[in-house]
Parts: sequence; structure tokens; C-alpha cells
Amino acid sequence: MAQIVDYLKVAALAGGVGGAKLAHGLAQCLLPEKLTVIVNTGDDFKHLGLYICPDLDTVCYTLAGINNPATGWGREGETWHAMQNIAALGGPDWFNLGDKDLATHLERTRRLHAGQTLSQITNDFCRAWGNKACILPMSDDPVQTWVETDRGELIFQEYFVRYQCQPIVKGFSFQGAEQAKPAPGVIDALTEADLIIICPSNPWVSIQPILSVAGIKQAMERKIVIAVSPLIAGQALKGPAAKMYHEMGIEPSAYAVAQHYHTLISGFILDNSDKILAAEIEVIGIHPYVTDIVMHSIADRARLAWETIQFGEELLSSRKSRR
Repeated sequence: MAQIVDYLKVAALAGGVGGAKLAHGLAQCLLPEKLTVIVNTGDDFKHLGLYICPDLDTVCYTLAGINNPATGWGREGETWHAMQNIAALGGPDWFNLGDKDLATHLERTRRLHAGQTLSQITNDFCRAWGNKACILPMSDDPVQTWVETDRGELIFQEYFVRYQCQPIVKGFSFQGAEQAKPAPGVIDALTEADLIIICPSNPWVSIQPILSVAGIKQAMERKIVIAVSPLIAGQALKGPAAKMYHEMGIEPSAYAVAQHYHTLISGFILDNSDKILAAEIEVIGIHPYVTDIVMHSIADRARLAWETIQFGEELLSSRKSRR
């Protein structure tokens, strides 16, 4: 049983499996009313006429304990009858949707067409699934991540799923971000937070879309912000983050991630295998914290979350003592 911190308000930025795991750990260490998870929606897209929210659903399913433990995404105990029949009829089957997962997208799309917002729908779904912490999409407005590649511009899910991350990455754009407004509650969560945590999500396609929405990055200024590295020994445990860094001419490493966030963060958590980089990270004005950041189990998630919170408290105390 994880220890509970009942006096800190925490806002976490998350997307993908790694982000969902740490968000789940934070939910074990904080009172529900003290945690808000702000989730990337830049990878949302329409498929089979349905509105799909891959990162948002991964975070919601994981915190509810109903995700597929083998893949980290999708639902546990899933079946695939609908997709098998779609494929048999000649329909597009490159993005696989399980039958339970399909129900989420069907009902979300119905409600969106009825005029409800994505944040309202997410709140209702979370209550139905038993999620007690507040989970918010970064915006109710559409923002779409496009990947600039050697094969032209691709929406993120085409790059990630259809083409299995094979195209060479040249850059990213977040269409709609300049016009999008943060979802209701996002700015309040950030401004009221004692501590903001950037989960070990892909910096380019999970976190940058969130930061691109007007007002979000500004709300994080002058806050204690800690980022957890998604790279260990230059590799991503899951996903194409290391490949993206390399193809854009940046040596993939925990140091590269710290540099990516260096104007925004106060502290950075890196793995024991990268402890030699701690001194370099300190030189650029970021406090490093070295630990085991691999989350194999639910207990690992809670342990890393607890250490992240404790590190945040140290940084908060240090700031207060300097005043």
C-alpha cells in the first residue's frame, strides 16, 4: 500500500503508456482531489467515422485498472470480433480496435455529435469506470499532431501505427494549437498546483502538443516542474522517442530530454544507468535526481511516484528557504 500525501496539489502532464503508468502511481500516492492529469489529445483522429482518443483512453483505462496489462493500451480481456468482420468486408483494419474499446469510441462520438464537449464526456466516462482523480483532455478544441517525414506529412497515428514509425522524421506541427483553448479546469489545475510533473512520455508527440496550447506553458512558469526521463541509456522502453531524436540530429539521451525542457523545469529524474549525466544536467541549471525509473509493476509505479513527490518537496523547501 502506497503512502498517501494529503497536503500537496499535483498536476501531471501525460500521454502514452509510460505517462499513464506514472499517473497511475501518482493516483496511489495522492488524495483524488489533489491530483489532476492533463492528457495529450494531439494524437486524436477520426477512424471508421469514430472519434478516437488513444492517449486519453490509455490514461483513463490505466488509472481505472481496466487496461490491457500486456500491451499497456486498450482494454483487458479484449475480443476482436468487430475488427475481424470489418477486415473480412474489405474495410480498413490497420488501426485495431477491440470490441470493448470500440464501445468507448461509439459512445464518445455519439455524445460529441449531440453537442457535448470532450472534457464533459471524459468526466462521465471516468465516473463510470471508477476513476476518482481528475483526468482532463488538454483542450476541447481539435489539435492534430502531424509528423514531417521523408514520405511527406503524416498524421501521427498513420506514422505510428500504419507505417510502424518507419518513415524518417524531420519535424512536427500541431495543427489547431494556436486557436485551441485549454479545456475547462486545465489552467486552474496548473496555477493552483504545488508541484507539476511531466510524466515519462514522448517529449515530441505526447508533451509538446500540450505545451503548444495557448496559456498552458505560461501557467507553468515560476512553478516547481519536474520531468521524468522517457529515455534510459539512450533508448525508449516503448515508442519512437529515441528514433525521433536521432533522426532530427540530436543524440538521444536523458540529457537531451532535460535540454528539451530546460526553460520549463526545475528538476529532472533520470535512471541509475544514466547517473553519469547528472552533472551535465546540473550545469544547465536543472536539479537532477537519480533512481530506478523502470516501472515493471504497480508497486514500481507507486515507488517512482512517491520519490518524484518527495523530490518535488525538496525543491519546494529549497525555494522557500531562498526567499
